[in-house]
Amino acid sequence: MRTFPLLILFVFVCSLSLMAQNDLSKMFDEPVQAKEHIPVTATFKSPQIINGQSNETMHKHDLLFVVMHRFGDIAGSYGGMQTFYGLDNSSDILIGFDYGISDRWSFGIGRTKGAPNGTNTSQKQLFYLKTKYRLLRQSIDNSIPFSVTLFGNSVTSGMDRLNLITSDADFQKFSDRMSSVTQVIIARKFNDNFSLALLPTYVRRNYVSYMDMNNLYGLGIGGRLKVTHRMTVVADYFLSFRSQESKDYFLQQSGFRFYNPLGIGLEMETGGHVFNFIFTNSTAILENQFIPSTSSTWTKGGFRWGFSISRTFTLSKKSGS
Repeated sequence: MRTFPLLILFVFVCSLSLMAQNDLSKMFDEPVQAKEHIPVTATFKSPQIINGQSNETMHKHDLLFVVMHRFGDIAGSYGGMQTFYGLDNSSDILIGFDYGISDRWSFGIGRTKGAPNGTNTSQKQLFYLKTKYRLLRQSIDNSIPFSVTLFGNSVTSGMDRLNLITSDADFQKFSDRMSSVTQVIIARKFNDNFSLALLPTYVRRNYVSYMDMNNLYGLGIGGRLKVTHRMTVVADYFLSFRSQESKDYFLQQSGFRFYNPLGIGLEMETGGHVFNFIFTNSTAILENQFIPSTSSTWTKGGFRWGFSISRTFTLSKKSGS
């Protein structure tokens, strides 16, 4: 008869023990989760804002196929009804692939038509290799307040040499065809609706026309504002630090002015596709050309329609590890 009360006492003690273990488990779980510094995701929805890069890289073993297009001037001397507001012309076209070597490191390859302006650059038929690496990732607990991503590319012109000594396409050796960009992307997602990025940039062009600059610095700023569940407004702007001496020379010799590229657009997410519909005064797509050589201005109708379409393919079931 004494067995039944002892059994009840045993069950009661075991229950208290389990409850105590659960509480202890929670006490240890919370510090572990905090130590992980869970990274913020989806600061931007694609690896590119408009003209500038975002901090996003591909997931491991994901392959991105991307097509970008820039039309002709909507208005001004080269636009209007005669070109159906730029739709009859294309200033630049890019077709490329990005691949995620790891969740932090992407590699890309592609080709652009190139956008020569005939004054300070004549290079076209541009083949590029690029890479992007996530150095720091913003964490939810704000122990890391922003993300830092490194970007670089190497571009080679495949066009025939122009036998014109005043042109940057008067190639004397293979290295004259090459240019490169090094960029640091500092980004922060302030909340689910708003993200911002700063993009200090260095452009190196091995061969330039007279009084142009081999080494040029730029500073970009880009943002993303979510307006609906699948639609966001995106914008970016680049300030080019061209010397006044160089600006004055091209203005006096040929009446040519340099402008800073500004892009504004809508980004729509539809399943595995991300579609960008944009306006920009930049004729070129690659940083190697639009930072040092933008020659169109919004105030004279020198802006154009453009779009980007990207599709992501997952090549491994283990991606996202």
